[in-house]
Amino acid sequence: MIYNTFQKREENFVSIEVIAILILLIIFIIGAILPINIGVLGLAAAFIVGIQISGLSKEEVYSAFPVELFIFIVGITYMFAIIQKSGVIDLIADGGLRLVKGNVVVIPWLMFALSSILASAGTYGIAVVTLLAPIALKIAHKSNISPLMISIMIIMGMQAGSFSPLNIFGVIVNGGMQTRGLEHSPALLLLNCFIYFGLVALITFFLLGGLRLVKQQSTAMEFVAASIEVTNGNISTEKQKDGFTVYKGICLAGIGVLGILSIGFDMNLGFAAILVGLVLALISPSKQDGVLKVMPWGVIFLVTGIVTYVGIMEKIGVMDYVTAMIANLGNPVLATLVVSYVGGFVSAFASTTGFLASVIPIAEPVLMDPSLSSINVISAISASSSIVDLSPLSSAGALLLANVQGIKERVFFRQLLITTGIFIAFGPGLAWLLFVVIGTPW
Repeated sequence: MIYNTFQKREENFVSIEVIAILILLIIFIIGAILPINIGVLGLAAAFIVGIQISGLSKEEVYSAFPVELFIFIVGITYMFAIIQKSGVIDLIADGGLRLVKGNVVVIPWLMFALSSILASAGTYGIAVVTLLAPIALKIAHKSNISPLMISIMIIMGMQAGSFSPLNIFGVIVNGGMQTRGLEHSPALLLLNCFIYFGLVALITFFLLGGLRLVKQQSTAMEFVAASIEVTNGNISTEKQKDGFTVYKGICLAGIGVLGILSIGFDMNLGFAAILVGLVLALISPSKQDGVLKVMPWGVIFLVTGIVTYVGIMEKIGVMDYVTAMIANLGNPVLATLVVSYVGGFVSAFASTTGFLASVIPIAEPVLMDPSLSSINVISAISASSSIVDLSPLSSAGALLLANVQGIKERVFFRQLLITTGIFIAFGPGLAWLLFVVIGTPW
């Protein structure tokens, strides 16, 4: 039963829709200030707003839980926790570094390529930064490359690949579009984001000394892939002494099998990933110890909790209220720009994952507008929301700050903060101009 919000609006000075929106903003603010998972806040808010304030039944609140999205994320993260634990990711990074052979100008682009490949293959963003930041910033220091340039190249590469249908960001966006029956294309979303972040990386390269690197000759350097431990609680890998093995080859093949099952046979991506992961586990059960522990349960909790609260907001009429507000702008192109800037600002101080999980139902009026391409609109919003993950207030930015060499931490902190401000000011506008105003030919 949909709650009669219009009657509520007459009885209260502040409408229930406004209260629900304010609570959503408070959730993001608390999550940005305190080390509390906003998924917990979202579930608590779903109970308070849904049952105590709006009078929904427990069954209606339960129905707001995103079961399909939960299966998507759990399946993907389970499969790739197994793949990462096998050592395949370290092997890819090690092989890429050895291709440089002392050519300094290649190093920034190698970091962009490595981070995008790892993210595209399903590696969670923070794990990509944890793996590459210590190596990249050490090389930057020895090669006289701007640490800010290297940091931006890692983040841009990571985000270019993070909207792969195998990565959590891609799963959230594509899953949200699919469950609402909105036109979407996982391949085009990935392509658009790769173009956008590649363009930002190219601008960064030239603004931060790329031309100097083109002329600079480097001395030979040895690239030794040291044992890397991801300390954020998500992934833990050990030094692989045996190089390429049959099991690693099978894990790589598993990624291809996942694509065949989900695309060729139209199998649910989450269930397909669980099936592939189970086969990999049965092939080498001795390597499965601790796999469930390294899955990003905090992220899973975050996404499902905040999406549950957004579902409650929808049930009590908040989305209709927001739809009317967006309609009052009178211009869907302008509305897309507004949503893009909101995404960039919110994500700089709160969770990009949480915002992506909540933005699709909020932006649904724009996404459904027949005069705009829903794929281009969601590409603009997705890119705007994730470009600011360089912020030193984020987990990725903190890792870059912890590993920088040859520069004082407070100076590098200021550089990251200023760059984040520039990205907030111009990043959403660039994405909007590229995807909504100019559009893409596909």
